[in-house]
Amino acid sequence: MRSSGSAEVRDTPPARDVCLPPGRPLALGLRMLTRRGLLSILAFAAPITAALAHSLNELEAELGQREKYFQPVEKPAPDFTLQDAAGHPVGLAGFRGKVVVLHFIYTHCPDACPLHAERIAEVQSLVNLSPMKQQVEFITITTDPKRDRGNVLDEYGRTHGLDPVNWVFLTTKPDQPEDLTRNLAKEFGHRFDKTADGYQMHGIVTHVIDKEGRWRANFHGLKFEPTNLVIFVNALVNDFDKHPSETPGFWERLKSRF
Repeated sequence: MRSSGSAEVRDTPPARDVCLPPGRPLALGLRMLTRRGLLSILAFAAPITAALAHSLNELEAELGQREKYFQPVEKPAPDFTLQDAAGHPVGLAGFRGKVVVLHFIYTHCPDACPLHAERIAEVQSLVNLSPMKQQVEFITITTDPKRDRGNVLDEYGRTHGLDPVNWVFLTTKPDQPEDLTRNLAKEFGHRFDKTADGYQMHGIVTHVIDKEGRWRANFHGLKFEPTNLVIFVNALVNDFDKHPSETPGFWERLKSRF
């Protein structure tokens, strides 16, 4: 591995990352679900009604117990304006009104980054089976913008199963410094440090940003259960934190369906 497998932003060290091929069984927060099962959950959880939603704080507490790779965050997300594979400027502010799932990689990474991209593709495929498809954007940012430009970005997405309908791979603009995105990663709490052999030592973190541009969570490593991330995204899409309820517990209702 050329990845450190941790992220400095955590208050306590995360469990050690283990790079497993996508599709292998991983440590579960919720019980393993089929896609049909996930759609059933989302059909149950998605309506934007106070009657079904408890507070986001309660959901975060539940995820904290069920998903050891989950870390709640509450702060403004670092802002940026970069460019996509076609050279069009893309800024985080342009995605206000959508939930953003964001991560950093570089295409020459030989081990952790491809697995991270495929884990994100798995999350995206679950989101895109639901009505959330139009309300969630997936953003990949390269920390090696000198090599990662144009067709390299497009090809990486195709290779690792990311759907361009709501995914974009960003690099620096020509007038921006080469280390801009590595410094941006630091603002998100983890480092990509160059090594003598041209690789980068780095952690593995998936960041979740809400519709108002606030950084709301990290999912650390590769072993988080994708459905846990999807359920958290669903809560942000449906403004659970703005529609608290005193009705019987959401998680108790969810568990009763199995």
